[in-house]
Amino acid sequence: MAACCLWLEMFYDPRHQNPREVGFAHDPWNALIAPRPIAWISTRSTSGVANLAPYSFFNAVSGAPPFVMFSSAGRKDSQRNIEETGEFVVNMATEALVQQLNDSCFPFSADVDEFERTGLTSVEARNLGHAPRLAESPVSIECRLSQIVELKTASGAPVRSMVIFGEVLGIHIDENIIHDGRVDLAIARPLSRLGYMDYAGLGPIFEILRPTDEPPERGTVNV
Repeated sequence: MAACCLWLEMFYDPRHQNPREVGFAHDPWNALIAPRPIAWISTRSTSGVANLAPYSFFNAVSGAPPFVMFSSAGRKDSQRNIEETGEFVVNMATEALVQQLNDSCFPFSADVDEFERTGLTSVEARNLGHAPRLAESPVSIECRLSQIVELKTASGAPVRSMVIFGEVLGIHIDENIIHDGRVDLAIARPLSRLGYMDYAGLGPIFEILRPTDEPPERGTVNV
């Protein structure tokens, strides 16, 4: 019989404890939900200034019709522009663009065009009137604002983060990453966010098809 290992557990209650009180050097929360895709959000203000900023609290939330969401900790330039224009573009962050992505994290003032400061190129979107897309990104997703949800705790207290939902109006895909009629992520090399200041690209990719028959019973996994 295989031996079962017992985990030694560290526990903390994020409502009432600082992680350092239980032995963590840094808050582990962001490292636990990983890897996370990165939404490199491009917008334009009503005064005409383009903005480009990465958000790693991001994902798709619907397939038909497609919707995306991202969360902003505080009302930053991206959210203000989206509120003003109702538009934004999600651009795929890639390994090749990691330095420019990191540069765009800097908290520039609202009158600074991050495309210009990072040496990147803005291109007009197809179905949007304000928000540009990132020319260097292999995938750009044009979105119209659906709603903004202000998060609250279970007790009803407001928190700093807000969730922005967008309806997808158009998708740009570089033909160079399409192989045999499928998007080849091994060519695109999307970048993901891990915990702390860590990022990662793709490791080996493998495919597992969904079962068409009921799967067999399996033995207990010992941990």
